[in-house]
Amino acid sequence: MLIMEWHVTDAQSLAMIDREIGETVFSPAEYEIVRRVIYQTADFDYLSLLRFSERALQSGAAALAARSTLVVDVPMVQVGIVPSLQDTFANPVYCSTQTITRPQKTKTQTAWGMETLAKRYPEAIFVVGESQTALTALVELVEEQDIKPALVIGTPAGFIGADVAKERLHDAQIPHITVNGRKGSAVVAVAIVNGLLDLAWQAYGQSESGAS
Repeated sequence: MLIMEWHVTDAQSLAMIDREIGETVFSPAEYEIVRRVIYQTADFDYLSLLRFSERALQSGAAALAARSTLVVDVPMVQVGIVPSLQDTFANPVYCSTQTITRPQKTKTQTAWGMETLAKRYPEAIFVVGESQTALTALVELVEEQDIKPALVIGTPAGFIGADVAKERLHDAQIPHITVNGRKGSAVVAVAIVNGLLDLAWQAYGQSESGAS
């Protein structure tokens, strides 16, 4: 049973999404994430835009169950995922825009905050919903092998740089979930995390409940 409390209208909307999509090439777990994103955005383009690396969901779910730290780029993502985290594995969450860094001219505050937190939690789950500069900073650390994330969720929208950062993330061969091209948002990132939390709770939550 999913941890999210669906109302009747939610179930009807999901059923409508299922009917419109029909057959799909996604695995059942991947499809659960895809339909969450479409439900939250009302945008069926994400059916062809969401990209899952090999073992992204397995790595992310295992890290959530191990209570790994989550590092996010903006407060909107943090606010969107904390309630579900509190109901499940209670992972700590840190936001890059709320991290104290020295004033810098070469990078944005969000990028510097992401870099600071990444070096502090090199094996965290990283969720970048809005900031292309934060995703670029994260990818650079991955390419330099300074960090080894359990999972990177990168969904910032953008015309310059965002799609390049997503491609570099794909080439870095670490577990990741991204959106191809220019589309994306913090809403998409939140939907992915909460969907992944549901999947992780289904896989690992019974033993958690029994132990408490």
